Amino acid sequence: VDSQYYLPNDIGISALDCREAFKLLSPKEQLYAHYLSRASWYGGLVVLIQTSPESANIYVLLQKIFRNQAPAQLEAVATAAGLSAEEYQAFLVFAAGLYANMGNYKSFGDTKFIPNLPKEKFKALVWESRAFKENPGDMEALWNNCSQPLYSLEDKEKQLGLGEKGITTYFSGNCCLEDAEFAQKFLDSKNLSAYNTRLFKTEVDGKRCYEVRLASAVKKDCAVEGEGETSCGRYEFEDAVFSVQRGDYAFLMEKVSQNLEKAKDYAADDNQKRMLEEYVRSFTFGSVEAHKEGSRYWIKDKGPIVESYIGFIESYRDPFGSRGEFEGFVAVVNKAMSARFAQLVSSAEVLLPELPWPSAFEKDRFLKPDFTSLDVLTFAGSGIPAGINIPNYDDIRQTEGFKNVSLGNVLAVAYATQKDKLTFLEEKDKDLYIKWKGPSFEVQVGLHELLGHGSGKLFVQDEKGAFNFEQTAVRNPETGELISSWYKGSETWDSKFSTIASSYEECRAECVGLYLCLNKQVLSIFGHEGEDAEEVVYGNWLNMVRAGLLGLEFYTPESKSWRQAHMQARFVILRVLLEAGEGLVGLKACTGADGRPDAIITLDRSKINTVGRSAIQRFLCKLQVHKSTADVEGGRALYEGYSAVTSDGPLDFLKFRETVLLRKEARKMFVQANTHIKDDAVALEEYEGSAAGLIQSFVERFPEDAKEVEAQLLEMASSDATCWC
Repeated sequence: VDSQYYLPNDIGISALDCREAFKLLSPKEQLYAHYLSRASWYGGLVVLIQTSPESANIYVLLQKIFRNQAPAQLEAVATAAGLSAEEYQAFLVFAAGLYANMGNYKSFGDTKFIPNLPKEKFKALVWESRAFKENPGDMEALWNNCSQPLYSLEDKEKQLGLGEKGITTYFSGNCCLEDAEFAQKFLDSKNLSAYNTRLFKTEVDGKRCYEVRLASAVKKDCAVEGEGETSCGRYEFEDAVFSVQRGDYAFLMEKVSQNLEKAKDYAADDNQKRMLEEYVRSFTFGSVEAHKEGSRYWIKDKGPIVESYIGFIESYRDPFGSRGEFEGFVAVVNKAMSARFAQLVSSAEVLLPELPWPSAFEKDRFLKPDFTSLDVLTFAGSGIPAGINIPNYDDIRQTEGFKNVSLGNVLAVAYATQKDKLTFLEEKDKDLYIKWKGPSFEVQVGLHELLGHGSGKLFVQDEKGAFNFEQTAVRNPETGELISSWYKGSETWDSKFSTIASSYEECRAECVGLYLCLNKQVLSIFGHEGEDAEEVVYGNWLNMVRAGLLGLEFYTPESKSWRQAHMQARFVILRVLLEAGEGLVGLKACTGADGRPDAIITLDRSKINTVGRSAIQRFLCKLQVHKSTADVEGGRALYEGYSAVTSDGPLDFLKFRETVLLRKEARKMFVQANTHIKDDAVALEEYEGSAAGLIQSFVERFPEDAKEVEAQLLEMASSDATCWC
């Protein structure tokens, strides 16, 4: 089996250190953080249901095994069952991977991973475990339920995707792209957001019937006290019937709401209380409008000591790009680093006009956001990013604002690189890369989140026919003609650009980072002057072109599709810089010291400010113009052109992809602490940075109701089991 479908035994696993940050909180702040963490962890389990049909079953199987015997105790059982030390480690690494990704598909890249030990050895360990001995009937049923998909690597199962392209549980198995587009038309007609929905299709008497299922604690499909108007009901739409129903993940949504209610008692002020009230309303009734209202209070919650966000947020893993994966995070502000980001925010109004598009394409006024560096206490979901710009609701971001966060304790461990594992660079670049990767990435994350995602205007005509731009004056800088297309009514960036929206926007933000890091004022804000500033620029651009090459790991030639938004974006940037020519970027195939295929990427630092700058300037302007004007056709042609991975032309990218796969390094996993209440105070429980530590942290995550949680997860998985065939 191709090694990309295994997690290697020596995969990097690091503990996220937040002890010092947590100790600095007052008892009230610790209780607030504790209950927000509880809400996040319960909600994070939703991702199991959102990832694959088998994820929840595998999770429960592992939890039952490890709740009865910790990894250290289980080792002797594994030996007795005939497993070698390497096979037992592979079993632990698989379990850790399932917990860290909240499912059996990698959160970064969306490929399936399977246990790196024979199926019969895995089964022997299950049969020898105490959990099996005490409850053989249930454990055998669980194994029978998930053992086939646990190991299966049919073409369609190798990655997430829609229809024949892959696996998804956002749509029933009989849905294809046309169904997703049709459902989006219906949702737009009802002014309903897809963020907290899944779509299930059936046929009754030859008529297409679609169930739009909202995530909510309440299961009734009629208006409920406290809700106001309901969107639930049965609707005839064109030649089909849609029914909007509630109650997806009901048990988990109730747990989330209960813990947010408890957190409210320890909120710092009325603003935080109202924010939590709206979140509770959202998760109780399945209302995205309530979540938007909560997000408005959240934006106003400037500079809190304990920062958090929770809900159906990022749409990367919906193959159509409209449905949000659940995530919840709780973090503590790092004051020293946040001071630098605050300075960047203060300079934003000077820096925004530097961007390469006319002023009419920029927001009417820059809504100064909160920008803080945080030490993560809890990040529940499928993976942990380095920085975030939220909320993702365009209407709020355009007119009311947003927040940026950089996750300091994640950056500290995620991007540490060992020289002997550093691929595709010349020897002379390696030490420099290692020294400057951290500082340069910090600058890139800051610019990407604040001035990348935070910049640019969308031209809109609202429901009343009013425009937010001068139709008779604003011209397209690419053609010189008046603007001829825009967003209408309830159309959003995600709904218009759908399948390319996430990656296109990440590419735009990455380009802003590359472009503005050339600005000496920016470098000075981050404490880099003179020669050091030059090294940061070189480190940042070198990291980007190398990342573009590494991005090929996340491309699937069979379906000609990309599985990771950021990596597609970085490959596109590499293509743009290669196309700029003049020796700016070099990429050549070679043979490594080990005799296997290798590659070397080079960057001419003397041409970054000239050739590089003007290439990014031109490309960035095009990206913004297509985005502002809702020009899907032009934007798609531009972006998909640069995204194409082919073997024709001067560079054989399909061959380079094989080399990248041959030498790839697995992405690190993080071990997070737990909090629990002991003698009316909050205790922080930390774990070692290992597969065993990661497993133990999950075993101890739900001390009061683990059995009930597991039973509910199995119920959710089995009730939809027939929908995936």
